[in-house]
Amino acid sequence: MKAEEILWGVVALIILYLAWRTIAPLLSAIFFAAILAYAVLPLHKRLAKRVDSKKSALILTALLIGLSAVITAELVLIIKNLVVSFYEDIMTFISWSLTLELPFGVHNVLQRLYSQLTPKLAEYVQSYAFSIPKYLLQLVVFLAMFYAFLVNSEEIKRQINALIPGGHEHLGEKLLKRADVTLQALIRAWLLLNIAKGILMTLGFWGFGITDFPTALLAGLLTILFSFIPLFEGWMIWLVAAIYLLKQGDVLKAVAISIYGATLVSPLPDFTIRPKLVAKEAKLDEIMVLVGMIGGVWAFGVKGLIIGPIVLNLVSALLKEWKRIKAQQS
Repeated sequence: MKAEEILWGVVALIILYLAWRTIAPLLSAIFFAAILAYAVLPLHKRLAKRVDSKKSALILTALLIGLSAVITAELVLIIKNLVVSFYEDIMTFISWSLTLELPFGVHNVLQRLYSQLTPKLAEYVQSYAFSIPKYLLQLVVFLAMFYAFLVNSEEIKRQINALIPGGHEHLGEKLLKRADVTLQALIRAWLLLNIAKGILMTLGFWGFGITDFPTALLAGLLTILFSFIPLFEGWMIWLVAAIYLLKQGDVLKAVAISIYGATLVSPLPDFTIRPKLVAKEAKLDEIMVLVGMIGGVWAFGVKGLIIGPIVLNLVSALLKEWKRIKAQQS
């Protein structure tokens, strides 16, 4: 009997390991699908009262597909322009440096260096092209999981409550409530800050005379959309503007929009204003939120921006519960 139990235990571990290896590359897509589904859940519930749950989820997923198509097209275009521009600038610099009158032997060293560098740059451009299908597959999984989370939201809620051990319902409910409050605070802070970023980017493009007002408004809208994509954020917009201005020879405006964008749009507000907003909404310490965000990103990548503050809030709740139990015992 023991041998049979060990055998089944090994089989179970192998299955779990293979399951983990299967979903690990798609974990970020699944995670952010769950977060977005949670964010639009109130809207889904209101819509489900007029139509059934599946139709409501389908409508919201269709809207998300349209939005994703616009963002993906813009993202690919911007990254392509950045990569091509970077590659052309490097090659121009290489050609220019080889025309200089340099001490004996330096030309040979530079030529050997560039002969090694050029294939690496070509490989980098190639890797960017091959990464697009992988991104599109992640996007398909993201959209499918978003729909699945909305359709099965009530069942998921029941299953989470069922996992709470008997006799610890009070603690389980308290932890779930703290996680819920922190996640809502993160979502609201993200939304408010992203809208503010879009407005500031519009004012920056227009105020610095980079574009006319309609184009500046488009830049602001793209900033809002990109700010919902972890890692990319709004810095891509002001970076593209700065590169364009440098190519036009307007160094002063390029420096000005870079300082303005980095200080007021991204990344500085993400580590100064966002923790304040989250801390105020969730009634947490600002330093705890900041540590949670930075430590979370360090440990879990972009997912850590959300996981970090929630985990630290749960730790705080557990410590308070432990103190309460100790006080009752004494």
